[in-house]
Amino acid sequence: MSLTSDINSLVVSVDLELYDTVIVSENDETIYRISVISQEIEDGKRAGVSLDTCVELTHMISPLLDVTPPVSGDYRLEVGTAGIERKLSSIDNFKKSIGEKVSLLCTSKEKVRGVLTKVEGSKLFIDADSEIKTIEFNDISKAKTYFEW
Repeated sequence: MSLTSDINSLVVSVDLELYDTVIVSENDETIYRISVISQEIEDGKRAGVSLDTCVELTHMISPLLDVTPPVSGDYRLEVGTAGIERKLSSIDNFKKSIGEKVSLLCTSKEKVRGVLTKVEGSKLFIDADSEIKTIEFNDISKAKTYFEW
């Protein structure tokens, strides 16, 4: 099994979903960042993830990374929620964001904002002011979820 699938198994064991794993460099430090989201839907939206759950998950994942490090050299493990406004970089990210408000910048420079209603293959369906727009995943240069305060 791969490191990601092992991490996913641990994440699922605490009733969460693995959203993303990424290696970043910030302030001359390498960070292995694991983002999770809740599996529970409350009032049509994903429930929050508690800090205690993130700490518990950190303690579960850390021994796995001692055996199978994600990078060579020193790094810091960071486990947290993907957040209410988050980057969408894969079809899987979009599938996990159905029902949420999304903002897209297409390669044609067109901007699309609306509710992601479904994902079929590589096609995304967005309700933009009661008009359903179909966008190809490969035609997107930037995408994120957003929250209106």
